[in-house]
This record gives sequence, structure tokens and C-alpha cells, in this order.
Amino acid sequence: MKLHSRGNMRGMTSSPSTVAPASAIDRFFKISERGSTIGAEIRGGLVTFLAMAYIIALNPLILGGVPDSTGAFLGGADDNLAKIAAVTALAAGVLSILMGLVANFPMALAAGLGLNAVVAFQIAGMPKMTWADAMGIVVLEGLVILVLVLTGFRTAVFKAVPRTLKTAISVGIGLFIALIGFVNAGFVRQGGGTPLELGIGGSLQTWPVVVFVVGLTVAVVLTARNVRGALLIAIVSATVVALVIEKVAGLGPAVVNPKGWHQNVPALDGSPVAVPDFSLVGNFSLFGAFGKIGVVSVLLLVFALLLADFFDTMGTMVAVGSEAKLLDADGNPPKATQILVVDSVAAAVGGMASASSNTSYVESTTGVAAGARTGLAAVVTGVCFLLATFLAPLVNLIPNEAAAPALVIVGYLMMTQVLDIDWKSPDIAIPAFLTLAIMPFAYSITAGIGVGFIAHVVIKTATGKVRSVHPLMWVASAMFVVYFTLVPLQVLLGI
Repeated sequence: MKLHSRGNMRGMTSSPSTVAPASAIDRFFKISERGSTIGAEIRGGLVTFLAMAYIIALNPLILGGVPDSTGAFLGGADDNLAKIAAVTALAAGVLSILMGLVANFPMALAAGLGLNAVVAFQIAGMPKMTWADAMGIVVLEGLVILVLVLTGFRTAVFKAVPRTLKTAISVGIGLFIALIGFVNAGFVRQGGGTPLELGIGGSLQTWPVVVFVVGLTVAVVLTARNVRGALLIAIVSATVVALVIEKVAGLGPAVVNPKGWHQNVPALDGSPVAVPDFSLVGNFSLFGAFGKIGVVSVLLLVFALLLADFFDTMGTMVAVGSEAKLLDADGNPPKATQILVVDSVAAAVGGMASASSNTSYVESTTGVAAGARTGLAAVVTGVCFLLATFLAPLVNLIPNEAAAPALVIVGYLMMTQVLDIDWKSPDIAIPAFLTLAIMPFAYSITAGIGVGFIAHVVIKTATGKVRSVHPLMWVASAMFVVYFTLVPLQVLLGI
């Protein structure tokens, strides 16, 4: 798949460089071979970190805000958010570096949104369950999915997906993350009579939205002018504006002031350096849940986490590989098995660290848009996360409104692939459309992939083209049917 409109926007050639590698780092990461430079990789890794840094603040709010069935909070009652933030950054740092070194792919990892909500609001609160038991289930899910990779099953499923559906997945993720950017910035919100509306009552009334508009304007202009590092410049510029606004207006968070900041408040109170507390590492019980909720319940919970993780990563690696122009003729990235191995290990490591299942982040496409092409970018992102364990106050300076413009621009870049779908062939176009539409509408990458898979099988069968359906697509579609009906099945089975 050739994305003609994007290589020039980043000021980079789409063909491999013929310049001989200049250093051991260049040779190890194949930087020159992929048409990149060490400077571009560092810049891309930093941009990815800035786009992902919100998880350091958000994951503790999700995991640390609810008690388990015994009434205990993860990390204890005192200063538990700081402990969760520390292990969140630690796990993200180690795993992102591992992805860069093992798979040489510009994709970073951190605690998975959605997955952490399932752990916090569903698993930990089940009768007799503790946080250690809940994290044990996360570890089990990671180990199972690792076995699926090592046996070749996960890689085989990935390669069985038709190229058009892979393209649709990438485009759908672009729409999804653009929507995340608009929502996180408060540019669009839930309306009184509509699911979403512009600003508040159809009007842009808040200072944080002004920060987003400033950042988006800078990003659009610099991208259109092919300026290197456009997204990084936009994030830094918007953050400076945010700091000034907060200093003058004192808006505070949106939970206190409806017109305040969506997540991080751009203000620094106290020392910018703090010694991290990693006491939550190892606080998990691998088999504790079996004796409390039963084998069947544990297996269903592991299955639910596994299925979401299984296909979310597939979509993300396609999106990142496509944006970086690293996919082969069948839409597969280089070292696909190594990528999936690291991602599977990440799920288990996240549970072991009490940070919830870690997974690949689609925000990595922001770093690719800034020039990243190799695993060095992921290593840079990982190092930033490790430093963030000490510098969490500085990370919190960047509000979502300043990082959101990068997500919107990346959504545009990924949308350009829509031209590679044959929209005149219903058996191809309908599954593709459902895939890319359901992702933002259902606010779920997994849901979009699942609906697209099922539609592909149904339509091919109905049009007499059943032989063109790979057997593993039937297996994956059946798994999604179970996934979509999991709650009724639990009720039916009395679980």
C-alpha cells in the first residue's frame, strides 16, 4: 500500500536510503536503511511519549479510585495514586524499550485503557476478590496470549485477515484517535439532546479549548509547510499557552470547574522531582481467584481480556506500520512475531507490576508522523517513561488539550489510506465501512474489528465466495460472537 501524500509531509523520502550506516546504533536499528536519522528517531520517540504521558495520571485515577470487594484500595488508602503512577511509568518504560530492542518497531506500550476499567470496575469488585487476585487474572491473560503467539496461532490469525480489512482497521483507528483528541480537548462534548456537540451548547466557551485550537492551528500550518517536528512544536507551544492561562485564570480541573482542564492541570506545585515508590510491584496472586469465583468465571474473564488485547494490538501494529510505510505486500509489518511476543509479555508484566494489562499504543503513530521509523524511537519513549517515574510533576504540566492536536493530525494522516479500499465492491466495502465506522461510534477498536470480521464472513458466504474466507477468519469471528454476547452467556450459565 502506497500512501503518496504522507512521505513529503514529514520531509522524508519513502524509499530506503543508500547511505552507508554511520554508527553501531544506525546499523542495529537499521535507521539509514529505513530512510530515517537518529535525530528523527529521537524526535519521534519524544512526541510519542508526550502523546502517551497522560496515562501516568489517568491510570491511577481509574485503578486507584475504587476499592476491591474487601474495601481495600490498590496501594492502600494513603498516597496510593502516586504509587500507581510510579508502576505505570515503570512498566511502560521497560516494555517500550523491550519493543524497540527486540522488534525494532516504533511502537510504545503502556497500561491499556478499557482493560484497566474492566479490572477496576468488574474484576476487583467481584465477591471475595482482592486487587492481588484481579492482577493475577491479568497475568494469566498475558501468559495465555503469549502461548498463542509462541505456537504461531496469533500470528497466523493476523496474517489471515484480508488486506482490505487491515486497511479499514488502520483508517478506523485514525478516526478513533481523532475523536479521542477532540473529546479530550473538550472541543466536542456530550450534548443535552445529542450524543455529541461542539463545545458547550454549540459554542467554544473555555480557555482549555483555546489551547487546543492554538495547538491544532500550529500543527496544521507546520504540517502543511512540511516542517520537521511539527507535532512536537505544536505540543510544546500549546503547553506554554496553557501554563500562561492557568497562571492568570486559575481554572483548575474540570471535575471542580466545568470549564477547567480535562485531565492534567498545567501548573507546578512543589518540587518537580520525587523519588518513586515501586512497592506495588509483585503484588499479585496468580491462582487466588480460582478459589473465590470459580474456574469458569476466571476463564471467562481471562477470555474477555485476551480477546480485547488480541485484536487491539493487531489493529495498532497495522496502523503504526502503515504510517511508517513498513508493511509488506500483504499488510504485515517486519518481525510481526517479535512484536506480538513483546505485546503478550507486556500484558503479564502489567499485572505483575499492579499497573493492569499493558498493550501497544496507537498514539505511537504520532511519533511516526514526526519521523520515527525504527525501534530507537520506542527506546527513547521508554527512557522518557523511566525518567517520568522521578519527574511526574513535570509530566503533569502537559494538559490533554495541548497533546490532543497531535492525535487529530494523525487521524488525518491515517485517513488518507481510505483510497486503497475498493468502494465499488460491496463484499469488500461493507465490512471495511463497518470496521472503520464502529470504532469511533462504539469507542472501541476491538468492537470495530469484530463487527468487520463477522460482516466479512457473512457477506462472503452470502455471495457464494465462501472459499475465499480463511478458516481462521471463521474462528476469529466465532470468538467475537462469544465476546459480544458474553454478558447474556454469563446470565445463561448462572455465572
